[in-house]
Amino acid sequence: MDGTSASSSAAWYAQLIKPVFAPPAFVFGPVWTVLYIIIAISFGYVLWKTLKRRLPFAVLLPFILNLVFNAAYTPIQFGLKNNMLASVDILLVLGTLIWALTAIWNRVRWVAYVNIPYLLWVMFATVLQLSITWLNR
Repeated sequence: MDGTSASSSAAWYAQLIKPVFAPPAFVFGPVWTVLYIIIAISFGYVLWKTLKRRLPFAVLLPFILNLVFNAAYTPIQFGLKNNMLASVDILLVLGTLIWALTAIWNRVRWVAYVNIPYLLWVMFATVLQLSITWLNR
């Protein structure tokens, strides 16, 4: 995204009606930086264990889908500027994350534990996105 489209997206997002609990924009960068580190280490570990045939692909699948839906969110929300589609996507992020943590729970419990902040943030982000979508319908 070039500077013009980034500023256009920022202006578009700034004009949306947001719920009172919406955090300021500067909070998202640091939060996602920490979460991406957690995701890289824990999801990477699941991938590595799967490649070494110590975990079945069925355990890895929800982690892969979660990354796909997570990566799709920003282009949908800020590129397409489509709140409804972003709401569907964030529900898919949440659903695949719950599926992933359930799939790994009995095999590598620390992966589930370290992703609790990610789960909590995605739950919050889901409520936030659904609220923004509703308020701007």
